[in-house]
Amino acid sequence: MNLRAAWIAYRTIVIREVLRFARIWVQTIVPPAVTTALYFVIFGHLIGSQLDDMQGYAYVDYIVPGLIMMSVITQSYANVVSSFFGTKYHRNIEEMLTSPMSSVVIVAGFVTGGVARGMAVGGVVSLVAYAFAEPRIAHPGVALGIALLTAVVFALGGLINAIYAKTFDDISIVPTFVLTPLTYLGGVFYTIDLLPDFWQQVSLVNPILYMINAFRYGLLGVTDIRLGLAFLITLLFALALFLIAVRMIQKGVGIKH
Repeated sequence: MNLRAAWIAYRTIVIREVLRFARIWVQTIVPPAVTTALYFVIFGHLIGSQLDDMQGYAYVDYIVPGLIMMSVITQSYANVVSSFFGTKYHRNIEEMLTSPMSSVVIVAGFVTGGVARGMAVGGVVSLVAYAFAEPRIAHPGVALGIALLTAVVFALGGLINAIYAKTFDDISIVPTFVLTPLTYLGGVFYTIDLLPDFWQQVSLVNPILYMINAFRYGLLGVTDIRLGLAFLITLLFALALFLIAVRMIQKGVGIKH
């Protein structure tokens, strides 16, 4: 498959994926914004007003990066896991596999669609967040870079989940029992300095902690984790998951029977 044909195939998948979530924006874009607003009302103001500053910031300002990243993570994942499983369920994936389209193009197309939704929702959530908190972007390049990398990681995670899934129930297991706990324990609402030493060490095993802290540095300029290490871990996860996803598509795991 030559580069021009690969580009056309990639662009077609991306356009389809973007239109897929854009057409139903009331279901894909609005709910995360409403949920974030509730977080700020309940945690940011009602509870946060009773708490001391955290790392030099008012609590409502401190939780902004975590809530934005939580939206990016969940929406990037959700878009790909539902889209790819639907494609597999309706047997449309077989048309892609029998075409000259490479596995790399298929993975890249679906992942780009997931990243697009994650970043779109992240942008909307940012607007909502700054209606409640003071706007701050200390290091724009860092914030954008880690947000994109994180969206790629979880879009790939959603793709792998969809490949293995055999029923619609299977696509909700990982978000419910893995993704949600790791996100809430990833420093969205607190600094790990508040934890006992043992739990601080346990928290360091959670990759989401590194992503949220890097994004927090991009917005507020404070972090619990070394910035370079956070980017390295996120990049390694993205590369590893990409290679796994491509190999699974090539072998027809969960697709060919």
